[in-house]
Amino acid sequence: MSLDVRRVGPESAVPVLEVIRTAFAARPVLDPPTDALSETEESVAVELAAYGGLLATLDGEPVGALLFRPGPEAMLLRRFGVTPAAQGTGVAGALVRTAVESTLGEPALAVLAREELPETIAFWEKHGFVEVERASPYVELRRDLPSSWEVVDAEAMRDLGERLAHSVRAGDVVLLSGELGAGKTTLSQGFGRGLGVRGPINSPTFVIARVHPSLVGGPDLVHVDAYRLGGIEELDDLDLDTSLDSAVTIVEWGAGLAHVLTESRVEVEITRALGHETDDDELDPRVVHVRRPRD
Repeated sequence: MSLDVRRVGPESAVPVLEVIRTAFAARPVLDPPTDALSETEESVAVELAAYGGLLATLDGEPVGALLFRPGPEAMLLRRFGVTPAAQGTGVAGALVRTAVESTLGEPALAVLAREELPETIAFWEKHGFVEVERASPYVELRRDLPSSWEVVDAEAMRDLGERLAHSVRAGDVVLLSGELGAGKTTLSQGFGRGLGVRGPINSPTFVIARVHPSLVGGPDLVHVDAYRLGGIEELDDLDLDTSLDSAVTIVEWGAGLAHVLTESRVEVEITRALGHETDDDELDPRVVHVRRPRD
C-alpha cells in the first residue's frame, strides 16, 4: 500500500473535488448543512490557483484532500476530507503532517469543526490543535507553528532548506538575509534539493541571477545575489518579472529591496545563536527565523 501526499494546484481540481464530494457525502446530515457539496470544479480550481492545497493518493487513487486559505492570524485548512474506504489507513494524519510542512513561515494552522462531531474535534486535538473560539455550531481550533530553528552545521542547514522548499510554490519570492558566512547559499542549496532543480547551486556573486530548471516538472529556481545591486532600478534590469510567476525566486541580501517584487514572499533571516563570532563553526550554530508576512 503506497500513500503519497503532495501539494497541488488548479491542475488537480478534478481529483480534489472528487475527494471532497465523496468524503462529505458520507458524513452525517447537519443543520445547517455543510456547503462543501456545492463546490464545483471551477470553484476548487480557483481556490487551488490562489492558495494551493493537498492531495493524498493511495496506490494511485485519490483518497484525501484539503484546501489552503490564508487568514489574518493563521492558515485555514478547508474541505479537509478522507474518502470512507481510506479511513483508518493513516491518510488523515499524513494530511496534517504535510500541511504543517507545507506552511512553514505561517504563524499557525486553523480549522473549523462542527460541535455535533466530537470525534472530529478529538482528531484535531490529538494532532496538536486547541480550541480558540466557539460560535455555535462551529468550533475553531488552532495549532501554532514554529518560526525559528537552531541549525548546528551545513548539512542541517541544507536539510532545513529542503523542508522549507515544501512550503513554497511558483510565484513565491524568498528573501534571505544574514551576515557574510551566515549560510544563505547553503540554505539555498537545500531549497534546490527540495524543489528538485538542476544544480549545482553556488554563490551567485559573479553571476547576479542564475536559473536552475526543475527536473521534476515543478517550478524552476531563480537564485539572485542582491549584494552588489545599487537599488530597485538595477533589480528591475534583471528582468525577473519574466520568471516570477512560474518560478521560486531566492534573493540573497534581499531584505528591504526585493520585497517590491511580489506580495507572495517568505522572509528568512539567519543569525548567530550565540550572538558573537567564533572561529569554531561547531561552537557557533545558527538560528534561522522564517515568516510569511501579510501585506
